[in-house]
Amino acid sequence: MLQLFPPIKPYISHTLPVSGGHALHVEECGRHDGTPVVFLHGGPGAGCEPYHRQFFDPDVYRIVLFDQRGCGRSRPHASLQDNTTAALVADIETIRESLGIEKWLVFGGSWGSTLALVYAETHPERVHGLILRGIFLCRDRDIHWFYQDGACSILPDSWQEYVDVIPEPERENMVAAYYRRLTGDDEVARMAAAKAWSVWEGRASTLLPRATVIDHFANPLTALSLARIECHYFMNNSFLEDNQILQQADRLQGIPGVIVHGRYDVVCPLEQAWLLKKAWPQSRLEIIPDAGHSATEPGIVDALLRATGEFAQRLR
Repeated sequence: MLQLFPPIKPYISHTLPVSGGHALHVEECGRHDGTPVVFLHGGPGAGCEPYHRQFFDPDVYRIVLFDQRGCGRSRPHASLQDNTTAALVADIETIRESLGIEKWLVFGGSWGSTLALVYAETHPERVHGLILRGIFLCRDRDIHWFYQDGACSILPDSWQEYVDVIPEPERENMVAAYYRRLTGDDEVARMAAAKAWSVWEGRASTLLPRATVIDHFANPLTALSLARIECHYFMNNSFLEDNQILQQADRLQGIPGVIVHGRYDVVCPLEQAWLLKKAWPQSRLEIIPDAGHSATEPGIVDALLRATGEFAQRLR
């Protein structure tokens, strides 16, 4: 089973001003003259982690990573101002143009898969291919499943801590109840809500409990941006038409892709990857039999590394 490439550091980092007063942290790793690939992290609001660089052979790829608006090392932190899906798609194009890249491979997991698909449907002429993990279609039913009624039946013990933050009269709409706290003036209530929201996601992400994953989601800096930005997006239908990705899947025709999805993904159930595969015949769906949602699951790591290796050969 393949494992991540050794840790690497960027050979250059950029601060890129974009609209709405945001400044994006962008970094490049690997070969400056290599095959370009852009990494789209999850959330929205999670930010990049050092191991994200390790999915790609640094002797082959020019690896571009960036922290999306409001998270990671981008500024201002946890900002909701002008933070929309359309703005993120525009940011990807701004980065591509500023780096002088004509066309690139797009790699994204969870929300990163959502953003990758919307980007590819908007700018198909700029995409060599897609490598996607943990498909998140961002439909109303997908949000309802994880934040209101669905995943709670599988992880009732973890769900209880997520629910306890919200008084019972407000629990008919958990996203709206959390949004009031995450955007309110009470700093203590805001941080308590952020941690409960984020830890719920961390606990549901792996097939078996993993303390390092939960600790990452519990980190106050990560929790605040993840919870605020996710909740902001979900209160606004992720700034998409319902079922937009599948309805516009014809725009993906001609783009090759690999979809990697854990069979026991509680955060984003497998149905979403299955429907995407049906709507996008050029893609290949790999169902990992012993994995959940996280990109760190061994079977998912193996499948993603095989995919980046295949595209390295195809695009060389």
